[in-house]
This record gives sequence, C-alpha cells and structure tokens, in this order.
Amino acid sequence: MIPIRDDNPTRTRPYVTYALIGLNILAFLFETAALRIHGDAYVISGYGLVPSRIAADPTGELFTVITSMFMHGGFMHLASNMLFLWIFGDNVEDAIGRVRYIVFYLLCGLCAAAAQVLTDPGSPAAMIGASGAIAGVLGAYLVLYPRAPVTVFVFFFLIQLPAWVVIGGWFALQVWTSPALGMKETSGGVAVYAHIGGFLAGVLAIRAAMVGRERLQASRFAGFRNFGSRNRYGLPTPPNAGGSGLPGPGPGRWDSWR
Repeated sequence: MIPIRDDNPTRTRPYVTYALIGLNILAFLFETAALRIHGDAYVISGYGLVPSRIAADPTGELFTVITSMFMHGGFMHLASNMLFLWIFGDNVEDAIGRVRYIVFYLLCGLCAAAAQVLTDPGSPAAMIGASGAIAGVLGAYLVLYPRAPVTVFVFFFLIQLPAWVVIGGWFALQVWTSPALGMKETSGGVAVYAHIGGFLAGVLAIRAAMVGRERLQASRFAGFRNFGSRNRYGLPTPPNAGGSGLPGPGPGRWDSWR
C-alpha cells in the first residue's frame, strides 16, 4: 500500500516542507559523491548515527543525530521518505506554523534517534535516514486529520482510504516487524524503533505545538463526509454539502486546525 496523495488542502504554501525535501536531495547528492571518493567506512560510519558510539561519547557524537537525518541508503530510500513528507508534511506545517514545524520536525528526529539508541545501545550499525523525523509528521497528521482521504496504490489499483487506516497500518507494520516481537530478520535492517519513537513523539507533541493556533471552521473540506460516505469507515453521512458532517456547530473532529 503506497500513498500517492491526500485530499486535504492547505491555507499556506509549505515552504519548510519544500526546503526539507530540497535539503535531503542535496545532502544525498553530496553523500553519493563522497561515497565514491572516501567509501562507506568514512561517510556512513562517520556521519551516520552509531548507537554504540553515541552511548559511549554522547557529546562527541551528538552531531550525527542531525547529519544522519539527512542521509539515505539509496535512491529508493530517499524517494520513499520524500514521498511521505510531500504528502503529509504540508498539512502539519500549515497547522502549526513554519517555525514550530522546524522545531517539531527536529524534535521528532531527536526522539527517533534516542529510541534507537536506548533500545540497542551496543549496536555498531550506523543508522541513516529522515524516516524517524517523518514518522513524527505522520503521527501528527494522524492526530489532526485521521479521516482525511488518502489515495493509495494497492495491487495495481488506486483507492481512497482514511488517513487513520493508511498511517495506522504503517505504524502497525513497524510494531509487527520490531525485534521485540521476534521479527529481527523481517525488519531487514530497518531502524523500526526509530520509526516507532519518532511516531509516538509526533503523536504526543502535536497538541502542545498547537497551543495558541487559530481554530478554523471546516467548511471548505470535511474529508470523507463530502464523498457520500454512507457510514463507511465509521463516518456519518453529511447532513448538507457545506457542513462539517458532525452534529452541532464548529469544525469536524479530525480537521480542527485547517
């Protein structure tokens, strides 16, 4: 199940999300060039996050928490991460504002790194990738917009599913493939604890990031309620085309900050 897009318009242009995608692509180009000159031992081990090293020397290795967030293990690794950031990042940025979004993104990346180090402090394997921070963005999106329609590619078909199914399914897969459930081989070298840690950080931190933000009416977009849901996915049928689809005045439950 590969997400293609969401049907969740924003009020502002997501310049920070664009910048993060650009920085990740630029860093990948530098990384690729450096690998050809210096090799994996210098680039990946030197700038990736190695749990055993950061556990032994937190101050000296702290910089790798940031550098590892902008490195990737290949084109497909980069492409998949940027796809998720492109689809879900703009709405979270729109909800909490650009400056808070930068802090939020880096905080989720830090929590993801901490989760990986704390669960396997003796590991000599370098962890690279933006997926921990992006997992935090997914967690925030799930809290803010659980019923937003997301178009996914499944077995040669494009279908729409609510965000809670798409993101919840992704998180369930991370938990299922975690070594704690005896699935160390299934994880295939993926830092699932970083994904889980970043995701939970996003879920827990997004409400604090919303403090002081303006609450808007959900008249422009009400998710599946505007698609004749007929009570599918637990969604009530909208009483009228312009309403939130939920009893009483005010915004819908999932799209409170649009």
